[in-house]
Amino acid sequence: MSLLALRALSRRYAGLVAVDNVDLDVPDSGVHAVIGPNGAGKTTLFNLISGAVAPSAGSIAFAGRDITRLSPDARAALGLARTFQNLRVFGAMTVLENVLTGLHPLLSASLPSILLGLGGARREERQAVARAREALAVVGLERRADMRASALSYGEGRRLEIARAIAGGPRLLLLDEPAAGLNPAETVTLGAQIRTIASAGTTVLLVEHDMPFVMGISNSVTVLNFGRRIFTGPAAAARKDARVIEAYLGAKAAARLEQGGDA
Repeated sequence: MSLLALRALSRRYAGLVAVDNVDLDVPDSGVHAVIGPNGAGKTTLFNLISGAVAPSAGSIAFAGRDITRLSPDARAALGLARTFQNLRVFGAMTVLENVLTGLHPLLSASLPSILLGLGGARREERQAVARAREALAVVGLERRADMRASALSYGEGRRLEIARAIAGGPRLLLLDEPAAGLNPAETVTLGAQIRTIASAGTTVLLVEHDMPFVMGISNSVTVLNFGRRIFTGPAAAARKDARVIEAYLGAKAAARLEQGGDA
């Protein structure tokens, strides 16, 4: 059984079809990438999966449960976490406090017990801090825990977002362009960290434009073009698929490559 199953998923905005009748199965392991030219519908697809926008048609199943109409927080409670294209950290808070905000929905202590410092609330707080520090260690930020987030570099801020997303132990992690704006060394480090997260049991689904990065860490890729899925399979096979080449380079380039010429 697939961890994530999309069936005939569509999203229309007046006359624009951003996601068009997409079927997709994401297995319960590894790293799966969604790629495609600008305007292909990749981020809209992520917004549909996470619940940020509602589908015009189709269904979304997660871990065997229909989540098509569930709110984003209900999906998060089931084990679905995401990051966004634009950096979203609280600069005035410490790095550790930023990660703790991601754990807040999972805490059960009541406000009175927290204010009174009762034993159960203190124990839960200690557990949350421990989980936050473990998440920071995964992305190499454990030594930055007490620093204000505003003092982090852009690349570190990206990794902080990932730490916040994984702190709750999600089954599926959605990463929206995690390598955007990173330098080559940071990109290599990020790739290794994503593989570590996947190896620890969290399935990763990512949108990314950096093709060497995608090909280096992904078990499989799905290619979108004009909102439609045109390819799903091993990353290496995507490079040779005529539909994928045409989507990125145009029909003439695809024809030349098919005939053995240069693009």
